[in-house]
Amino acid sequence: MDLPPPGDIAIVVAGALAAGFVNGLSGTGYALVALGFWLQAMSPLTAAPLTALCSVAGHIQSLPRIWSGIRWPRLWPFLVAGAIGVPIGTMLLEDVRPQPLKVGVGLLLIVYSAWMAFVRRPPVVAGGGRVADAAVGLVGGVLGGMASLSGPAPTIWAQLRGYGKNEQRGVNQPFNMSVLFLALISAGIAGFLDRTFFIWAAICVPTTLIGARIGLALYGRIDDVQFRRILLALLAFSGLTLIGSSLR
Repeated sequence: MDLPPPGDIAIVVAGALAAGFVNGLSGTGYALVALGFWLQAMSPLTAAPLTALCSVAGHIQSLPRIWSGIRWPRLWPFLVAGAIGVPIGTMLLEDVRPQPLKVGVGLLLIVYSAWMAFVRRPPVVAGGGRVADAAVGLVGGVLGGMASLSGPAPTIWAQLRGYGKNEQRGVNQPFNMSVLFLALISAGIAGFLDRTFFIWAAICVPTTLIGARIGLALYGRIDDVQFRRILLALLAFSGLTLIGSSLR
């Protein structure tokens, strides 16, 4: 079995470690961190399903820690609508240009993060019930199937609902894990899980789990306010990354 060049392995391992740490700390953001490293060493056709696999592995590892924040009656509308949205987003790929989509989502994330950072009392959206939750899940599923952007919609919505850090992760993490698992299955059906993918997977999955364990340890030491600030910073960084990648 031919291994990739040492320089490429170093870049990919650094990306897996950093992305795993962010995922363990916040429960989201794996793809946007990892792809900044990985696309320098592998093709997008390998990087996309690899991101899904490693993110799901990190989520599974941290599930016992955030299990107390999962409320199944609250979560099911997100999951069902997200599962419906993934194939819709995939079908829309041929009709939607990814660059304007990424710029639009990136600007939304930056504006939202800046606004929430300066608001003394963040607004709480109490209305809409499960219908509103399902609508957000559908948006996350469509964006996940279209551009691997399943995280921002439920992350913002959980903040606007006024959930604590465990409750936010109780929505974000199972939702992202489910959407990315569906994306991984789709990649397998499409034939993208080739020999190169499995070589990188053998390198990246263990590294991701190490980074996620470190991030999860830090997660246990922060309070709700610090968690909110970390998420806002991550959303702003994600917005800048999306805009930068679309303009290159």
